[in-house]
Amino acid sequence: MLGEHRYEIEVEWLGDRGEGTSNYRAYGRQHVVRAAGKTHDIDGSSDRVFHGDRERWNPEELLLAALSECHMLSYLHVATRHGVVVKGYTDAATGTMIEDGRGGGAFSEATLRPRVEVADASMLALADEIHAEAAEKCFIAASVAFPVRHEATAVVAAPLVE
Repeated sequence: MLGEHRYEIEVEWLGDRGEGTSNYRAYGRQHVVRAAGKTHDIDGSSDRVFHGDRERWNPEELLLAALSECHMLSYLHVATRHGVVVKGYTDAATGTMIEDGRGGGAFSEATLRPRVEVADASMLALADEIHAEAAEKCFIAASVAFPVRHEATAVVAAPLVE
């Protein structure tokens, strides 16, 4: 299944307060992200520090979410191939963006902190090891120009109580 894959989205700005972009504080940063066939839109804005709406997702959070999701999905794939039975997976990812003083900036790093629950203690060591392979397979991490670190933890899943 090698090949080129295209993705299409629509972004609509909703922030005209009647004056358009006549000055930096005259307009809202609210927008919506859509894609054909998706049930839910994503309500977006800029970060609060850039006059955005803190209740909406900002592009920086979405980039970090994309990195975390991509690693998780790659990890689950790799785990299946190596016989690691994953019963639970959470991540508490963080990222740092540094402004450049000219109105722009860039992410300097991201750290993913996946906590993986596996079915059996015999899988713990391998569960930790395969994060490296998952990182190599993550399309999003391969596309960014900053380091994506991993501070992973593997634990044995609690048995189901019947």
